[in-house]
Amino acid sequence: MDALNLPPFDYKVTKSGSNYLIFDILRRKNVVLTPEEWVRQHFVHYLIHTLGYPKSLISIERGTRYNKLQKRTDLCVYNQEGQPHLLLECKAVHVPITQDVIKQVSTYNQTLRARYVVISNGLQHYCWQVNFETRTYEPLPEVPGYNFE
Repeated sequence: MDALNLPPFDYKVTKSGSNYLIFDILRRKNVVLTPEEWVRQHFVHYLIHTLGYPKSLISIERGTRYNKLQKRTDLCVYNQEGQPHLLLECKAVHVPITQDVIKQVSTYNQTLRARYVVISNGLQHYCWQVNFETRTYEPLPEVPGYNFE
């Protein structure tokens, strides 16, 4: 797997048939190790071990509906009231962060209404704070740590 621009962590990879699996600490099971999953697992560990988010507030591949279509978010962090706080869209290293990717996560967030939106391909990370009243996205220099107001 590719080296990423995220802190390394102690991961467990096993092989099952032709697939490599990585242990997911949130789902508590091995999942197929795809390039996108590699980025997601790094970001999960970054949120927990570097930024201090509790595991209990993080959800992976949560289903949501948008315009009668069923969609899945890569990762959603909730606040203590159970409301979406941070929405993360992961892409594989070779996938560039384009306007289409930004539009995808913004579309998901119209339904979820998370305060922060993050997009990462493991090398580039973009974070915005969302103001729903003014319908604006303010770029942030880094992903905010766990300190709910």
